[in-house]
Amino acid sequence: MPETPLITSRRNHRIVEARKLSERKHRQRSGCFLVEGVKLLEMALQAGATPIEAFYCPKQAGPAAARIAQELQAAGAVLVEITPQVMDALAEREAAEGIVATFALFERQLDEVGLSDASLVLVVDRLQDPGNLGALIRTADAVDAAAVALVEPCVDPFDPKTVRGSMGSIFHAPLVRSADGPGLLQNLKDRGLRVVAADAHRGVDWGAGLWQEGIALVLGNEARGLSPDLEPLVDAWARLPIVGRAESLNVAVAGGVLMYTWLQNKEQQ
Repeated sequence: MPETPLITSRRNHRIVEARKLSERKHRQRSGCFLVEGVKLLEMALQAGATPIEAFYCPKQAGPAAARIAQELQAAGAVLVEITPQVMDALAEREAAEGIVATFALFERQLDEVGLSDASLVLVVDRLQDPGNLGALIRTADAVDAAAVALVEPCVDPFDPKTVRGSMGSIFHAPLVRSADGPGLLQNLKDRGLRVVAADAHRGVDWGAGLWQEGIALVLGNEARGLSPDLEPLVDAWARLPIVGRAESLNVAVAGGVLMYTWLQNKEQQ
């Protein structure tokens, strides 16, 4: 059952604060982010994430959303009932499913991530597009990467577009952030991983012969490629052949192909 009176105004304090979470500075200030949609919330609960508040609109919610609302409340969320007009102000999707919730921001330290001599760590170097990052987190989760490491300044993994693009994988793939890119790569090398960077013009096609051990796969910025301070730490370069007239590949596509190339080689060993 809802724990607060029905909220009918978009100007209600809870709603105003929740709407501010679309901006990075407010997420950092409050220490939480907003998640909408039954599927993403279901994955968050399956991963053991602890919700803070759940905003629930019975008039928009179907059976699945009603079930998730109960599960969120059971997991510790304050259940807040709102009207359709208020839900429309909170939800970014055109077809609101009647349930959104806030969760605490989270990340891991690299030393907390278990790595083996067969692990894959995806390193993204100062990415700026939230959709690209979300897609890469989703693919890293699909191939069971040990972690996704973000070299700052990077797009916020808790941006609403990143969260949606990850399709809930943000709750499963361990996230590591570092403002010291060279130090991060050196740490990974010290832990036995080979640093392989993707490049459109140099290296081995498909990374052939590079995937037989633990790998830190490094992807550069969408516009500038790999940062100069990281290049001295690269052990090998992987290139995807372009046989058509396209100038380059989208970083999320290239990263996805290379991660699955790594997985294919791992399964064949």
